[in-house]
Amino acid sequence: MTLSQFDRETSVTRIDDNHFRGHLSPAWNIGDNPNGGYLVSNVLRALSNTLVHVDPVSITTHFLRPGVADADCEIFVETVRAGRTLSTARATLSQQGKARIEVLAAFSDLSVSAGIDTAVTLPAPVLPEPEICIPRSGDAQGLTLPITSRLDIRLDPAFATPGEAGCAEMAGWVRYTDGREPDAQSLPLFADAFPPSPLGLLGAFGWVPTLELTVNVVRRPAPGWIRAHFKTDDLANGRMIESGALWDSEGRLVAQSRQLGLVIGAQTGP
Repeated sequence: MTLSQFDRETSVTRIDDNHFRGHLSPAWNIGDNPNGGYLVSNVLRALSNTLVHVDPVSITTHFLRPGVADADCEIFVETVRAGRTLSTARATLSQQGKARIEVLAAFSDLSVSAGIDTAVTLPAPVLPEPEICIPRSGDAQGLTLPITSRLDIRLDPAFATPGEAGCAEMAGWVRYTDGREPDAQSLPLFADAFPPSPLGLLGAFGWVPTLELTVNVVRRPAPGWIRAHFKTDDLANGRMIESGALWDSEGRLVAQSRQLGLVIGAQTGP
């Protein structure tokens, strides 16, 4: 069976019980650096080969420094607790002798009920169909986007042009370019694949490095497009808190995200 681009480019080799090695493909870059969600995906691959549960349900990542594209990485895993319904572990992804990200994640089985079921949920926003949305481009931030060779990201026209929305929001659709269907491990990647929401309010500016990102996964997604919406809850002194949500093709909420990022002006000089 031929592996998808995502599965092939997040594959890891076990060195021993707690040590894995992988290689970061440059195809997932934002500019010169690997996308943060892609770094997390490599860690989740190692964790899924360590823990007995199959679905990541809570993933908190601290980004210490940028990853290095087209280079090997080392992933060190420590199981914190292995329970009957939930397993928790921490992991570090390192390159060139330096820790790049630290992850604390809980895994479970989303096909099994964990308790009471109710009708409380966050409804999916109404968006234009993907066919009339605008493919993501790095022009607004002066970036190249190799990641668009791997992810088909379509932006709601209302938010696609920097500064025109008049609000700090971003919305659209995402799927893999090679036809791979989404799963629970895809959702942290998708939650970090869209342009930063302040673009809609501030217009074109520099870049928004993520300091910390938490993604909570509540359902396995149905096949098809994933719908996304992000908004800036607070922006002051260059520090941004952004909330996001993802829905599957059946309109079900599948994940929510929360991140702390830095909104940095255009860089000048070397």
